[in-house]
Amino acid sequence: MAALGWLTPRRRSATARSVLAGEASAEAARKSSQDVADIPEVSGAGEEPQFPVLGDDRAAAFFDLDNTVMQGAALFHFGRGLYKRKFFETRDLAKFAWQQAWFRLAGTEDPEHMQDARDSALSIVKGHRVSELMSIGEEIYDEYMAERIWPGTRALAQAHLDAGQKVWLVTAAPVEIAGVIARRLGLTGALGTVAESVGGIYTGKLVGEPLHGPAKAEAVRALASAEGLDLSRCAAYSDSHNDIPMLSLVGHPYAINPDTKLRKHARQLEWRLRDYRTGRKAAKVGIPAAAGVGAVAGGTAAAIALHRRRR
Repeated sequence: MAALGWLTPRRRSATARSVLAGEASAEAARKSSQDVADIPEVSGAGEEPQFPVLGDDRAAAFFDLDNTVMQGAALFHFGRGLYKRKFFETRDLAKFAWQQAWFRLAGTEDPEHMQDARDSALSIVKGHRVSELMSIGEEIYDEYMAERIWPGTRALAQAHLDAGQKVWLVTAAPVEIAGVIARRLGLTGALGTVAESVGGIYTGKLVGEPLHGPAKAEAVRALASAEGLDLSRCAAYSDSHNDIPMLSLVGHPYAINPDTKLRKHARQLEWRLRDYRTGRKAAKVGIPAAAGVGAVAGGTAAAIALHRRRR
């Protein structure tokens, strides 16, 4: 931490949390990937990759999840499944949905406001089993998520797999849910937000902070170090300008279905760009489809659902 001495205490603390979150996510991802059985390859239907992917055991690919691999936010779809099962009521989501909608529309996220929402959700999860969340995720993937995978992005991931490279999801979604999605797609594993658990029971705390923005870059950096990867040979894919730190780490960054800021940044730096959305207007929308209210509402829904079921 001596290298961070020039930062203010507040920025130093935020950086330390990002590093901790990234390292915890990398450790969880490597552990879960070792337990995954061989899964038949899933062909990327619809579109062939338009660039060469060379076989290289020191290269890997890192894919953001929401609106990059999957249409909409994974947690939103997860929340839909929970609501269908009547695990929670609409009014329970009102506060959290409004907060997230405000963050997206205003284009700013107040740290204290976000911390309050995060602490509230974590307090509901506290004391519940990790296996419960994973079991629900398996069912909901088949119901809502499988049909929303972008064929073009899936083909890109498959190209890396076919070249003998590892492919990782990198997402702010809980690592348990991210792991389910990665496994069902036949990918190597997933980096996601790590909620602290002891003996398979959630403690109500996060390890570090949500895997978002700089924390994603730290997770990729930690995983690359542990796996012996050369980041200059690796590729990363995302739709969001929030992931510029992660994209900037690798030698082969790609903007997939990019938001306005990422599109501009990618063009300035001559990064490769792919847009699989049917309407060009979608590229100009600052709020990804279903991700604004859904991201926090869906995640909170998961916590509320576990709380309701335990009563």
